[in-house]
Amino acid sequence: MQWETVIGLEVHVQLSTQSKLFSGSSIQFGAEPNTQANIFDLALPGTLPVLNEEALKMAVRFGLAIGAEIGMRSVFDRKNYFYPDLPKGYQVSQLDFPTVGKGSLSIELEDGTEKTIGVTRAHMEEDAGKSLHEDFQGASGIDLNRAGTPLLEIVSEPDLRSAEEAVAYLKKLHSIIRYLDISDGNMAQGSMRCDANVSIRPAGESELGTRTETKNINSFKFVEKAINHEVQRQQEVLEDGGRIVQETRLYDSDRDETRSMRSKEVANDYRYFPEPDLLPVVIDESFVNAIRETLPELPDAKRVRFVEEYKLSDYDAGVLVTSRELAEYYEAVVARCGDAKLSANWVSVELQGLLNKNDWEISASPIQAERLGDLIARIIDNTISGKIAKTVFEAMLEDASSVDSIIESKGLKQVTDSGAIEKLVDEVIANNPEQVEQYRAGKEKVFGFFVGQAMKASKGKANPAQLNDLLKEKLK
Repeated sequence: MQWETVIGLEVHVQLSTQSKLFSGSSIQFGAEPNTQANIFDLALPGTLPVLNEEALKMAVRFGLAIGAEIGMRSVFDRKNYFYPDLPKGYQVSQLDFPTVGKGSLSIELEDGTEKTIGVTRAHMEEDAGKSLHEDFQGASGIDLNRAGTPLLEIVSEPDLRSAEEAVAYLKKLHSIIRYLDISDGNMAQGSMRCDANVSIRPAGESELGTRTETKNINSFKFVEKAINHEVQRQQEVLEDGGRIVQETRLYDSDRDETRSMRSKEVANDYRYFPEPDLLPVVIDESFVNAIRETLPELPDAKRVRFVEEYKLSDYDAGVLVTSRELAEYYEAVVARCGDAKLSANWVSVELQGLLNKNDWEISASPIQAERLGDLIARIIDNTISGKIAKTVFEAMLEDASSVDSIIESKGLKQVTDSGAIEKLVDEVIANNPEQVEQYRAGKEKVFGFFVGQAMKASKGKANPAQLNDLLKEKLK
């Protein structure tokens, strides 16, 4: 039987506020356990919540970025469940009246096709604490530093049809929240976590199958693997005559499998009711418009501009606008050297290769945009060749001096004296009469041999264009 996969994602984004959603405690990552939890986070009797206005602004900022409906009146609710790291016995969330309503965003797949994915809602809620099991023999520890951290839960429509689409959607979300500066999106630290709702149905059917929810997946790679495994598991269950149980599952990356955690709860199980300690949040158009005016140029708009202004391909522009920091770095390089295409090649290939190899963010690049622009400028004015530039690029990692100083100190300046190059060419032709005869007999591939010999003789410093032209002329 042919099956169709149906996927919806619930993405929890930790907002980059200075303090928690309803208390003044810090949310800085990495603090000692329970050092960032005040009397409200500990749920001591009589403590009351106070809404963090900055978190509200960040939620509205996201809603505007995806063209969503903004909840001019939003309501916080109590979501009741009992777990050791939830001191109050309930989580403050939003149910029927979220801050952000329906919106959408477009994704681009590897084959170049675009697809619009609906966003059902994005609601604010507080995070729970964390249970620690590894450091305790026969017991668990509770760290409440994370309790109360502001989250924006972004819920998609079930519009995704493959793991590839799910990853593309997640990466697009990641890019947008980074552009908006509402979250660092650090999945390794839990700043962005994904729950994947997966079901399958016979191809052509309109009724949805029974879904499972795989919780707290914390990397793009694991999202893809977890979904693919769950789809395969459901197919095998149904084709063997079984039925899918609606449940919450966990992805085990070591075994590359999902396994059951508990039966899936429904809204009734949580006994939602409006939070009595918080009034409804009412905002007006002036509040929304003030936030709209602060929106940056977003990835899709920036990509279009890069294509039009810098004459880049859609692919090159798409790579460069992946993150706001990378796009800004690229534009600084172009401003320095004036060549948009050559800058795109160096930033997306050489620089990105260096960053990926060392697992560095662009902000941690040891080569500043202005220095890379200076290097490219020296290729443009024929001071060095593209090949020698790679040697200079490597030297720039260890040497903080100017590009010109590195070129001078290492004697890497390109030979552009036509007389000196002509002498090299004459020597190479004179020393290789057999290859000359082969070339003149029609074996044009031998030309590469002459280029290689001449470049070797010049220690890579001969201007390639001049060298090629002289060789062709002499070999005639």
